[in-house]
Amino acid sequence: MAVRRRRLRSGTVLLGGMGVLAATLTACGSEPDRRCVDRVSKEVLPDRECDDGNGTGRYYYGGRVSDGKVTDGSFDKSAVDRGGFGSSGSGGG
Repeated sequence: MAVRRRRLRSGTVLLGGMGVLAATLTACGSEPDRRCVDRVSKEVLPDRECDDGNGTGRYYYGGRVSDGKVTDGSFDKSAVDRGGFGSSGSGGG
């Protein structure tokens, strides 16, 4: 009995390759995480506290949230690494 192997059509392979390419480009050009944060306490606030200009918050980039507070990021967007492949994802500040 001969074993038949199913061949993938070139269109299927092409579409799969395009998906990988799109994911790669998106990851490399992505912005760091942005959260609205109280400037003093570094507690995460609702976005409206940063959006209206009169709130107590300011956008904080990168880092991580633990117990409602941010660490390992920065209020300065340019100080935070964008991430992508091969990046640790942490920033200074």
